[in-house]
Amino acid sequence: MTTPVTLASQILTLLFSVADYIISPRDVKKRCVCILNYHRILVSPDPLIEGDPDVQEFHWQMRLLAENFNVIPLQKAVQAIAKNGDLPPRAICITFDDGYRSLHDLALPILKKYKLPATVFVTSGHIDENNMWNDRIIEAIRCMPNGTLDLRKLSMKTWQINSDKDRKRAAQEITKAVKYLPTSSRQETVREIETLAGTDGRSLMLTRKMIATLADNGIEIGAHTITHPILKNLDNQNACNEIFESKRQLEAVIAKPVNFFAYPNGKAGVDFDERHTKMAKDAGYIAAFASSSGPAMHGNDLYQIPRCFPWDSNRFMFGLRLLRWLANNDRKAP
Repeated sequence: MTTPVTLASQILTLLFSVADYIISPRDVKKRCVCILNYHRILVSPDPLIEGDPDVQEFHWQMRLLAENFNVIPLQKAVQAIAKNGDLPPRAICITFDDGYRSLHDLALPILKKYKLPATVFVTSGHIDENNMWNDRIIEAIRCMPNGTLDLRKLSMKTWQINSDKDRKRAAQEITKAVKYLPTSSRQETVREIETLAGTDGRSLMLTRKMIATLADNGIEIGAHTITHPILKNLDNQNACNEIFESKRQLEAVIAKPVNFFAYPNGKAGVDFDERHTKMAKDAGYIAAFASSSGPAMHGNDLYQIPRCFPWDSNRFMFGLRLLRWLANNDRKAP
């Protein structure tokens, strides 16, 4: 008897078998590459976190990519975008942001199993024990007792946190409110929330040794600033320091060139602008990456290459979305 999962797999297999005739034009300059953007990999589903796959979900995603797509190193994709667009059909790149240790502990064994190249953009100031500000909010709220969370003295509101659903909503709303604050104000707010929780949370980030291990296993190391600020909120001197120094710090860890940069948050015109693309170029990065849906292709601005978020937790929709993005080869590069 054919199950819904089996039927979906059969339909996907059929789509993949004809995809090259549909989405891979003879003119290689019209071929696209989807650059996937992950963050952390979870041991199991987390009621306070959405969008990040658990290890089981990540495993089937990587297997699907290995069996049905051409997963290429980011370096090869950038060369094709810059030069002649010589991409294989169904080209995919895998990237991770921020530098979570779950990349080393959970993702690396799966990537090695399927022989898949990947790049991780590391926020250099969070190496070792210093968690990202948004994760510090989540971990603090996770540890708080049931009851009322009153943040009116921080110019926010009160929340009732008596369930995982309550905690997730509070964490999302606080994160949204804090994201675009100046860095010093954001840090002060996060520290105050941690004080209320009575904890500074568990360590989530890569160590120097882990980063070196990733690099030794063929994982490309890219830069993602030092402190993950919204670059448009900084003056030019501080923004320049974030972009230049993160490269220098990571090169000291891996003893190799760091060629690629990803803008924090990554929305062009909102989180960064032409000042920061120039800084990335002046710092010596070969390319820099933004956050937007759809594929990259020959003719893209090398300092605003788009990356996609693979949100779908359903196998069929995950594969279908990638095919749809790759079929978008008639769009003009910016």
